[in-house]
Amino acid sequence: MADELVHLDVVRGAATITLDSPANRNALSAQLRRELLAALDAAIADPAARVIVLTHTGPVFCAGMDLKETRGASADEQGIMDFPAILERIWTSPTPVLARLAGPARAGGVGMVAACDVAVAADSTTYAFSEVRIGVVPAVISVTVLPRLVTRAAHELFLTGETFDAARAVRIGLLTTAVPADELDAEVDRYVGMLRLGAPGALAATKQLLLDAPTGSMAERFAAMQRLSAGFFAGEEGQEGMRAFAEKRPPTWAAPTP
Repeated sequence: MADELVHLDVVRGAATITLDSPANRNALSAQLRRELLAALDAAIADPAARVIVLTHTGPVFCAGMDLKETRGASADEQGIMDFPAILERIWTSPTPVLARLAGPARAGGVGMVAACDVAVAADSTTYAFSEVRIGVVPAVISVTVLPRLVTRAAHELFLTGETFDAARAVRIGLLTTAVPADELDAEVDRYVGMLRLGAPGALAATKQLLLDAPTGSMAERFAAMQRLSAGFFAGEEGQEGMRAFAEKRPPTWAAPTP
């Protein structure tokens, strides 16, 4: 039986999903993709998981698709056929997803970073959309990457395949923040702590609000948002939050987790 390449651990409200195929630079092999999708589904379904952290072992976060597997394969056999499901799970997860990068990301790995709600990286990490340099197109990852990136930078980096550093990744919207390597875990913990302060239902609805494209007139949008807001003010989480504020205590969802 093959060794497990993806691990899921839920501790104190944080579901940590670890890519653990360092000998393969955490490339998106068929086994890793299959296990990653299962881990995402399990974390999203677990009510104890308030935040999902996507991280890795070894010096590379993710090198993209496993080219050894895709070389010589037909279009139907290639990993690009199931990779969209992984990106979609991360993008639409009602539980906030945070990427932790201690090493570089390439191609599909960058697509996963872009799909996450928050991305925290060591300032020594590097990134590249290397697809055109091997004769392919960054098509699937464009669905998650392009909404994040400054348009001019997207054109430059998609077309040239040039490697860029973490500082630029922050400037163009790919990363949330980049910190010295010895501060990475503390910064991840800081974001996890902040995300745990949000009510689960309110976080899920807020994330959906961020993802939905505006439709209708301004008056119609205001009316829809007023209904959403009123429902949460009158709902269980809103009422508990207001009671906790008045009583100067943490709300139930922010109580310390064993």
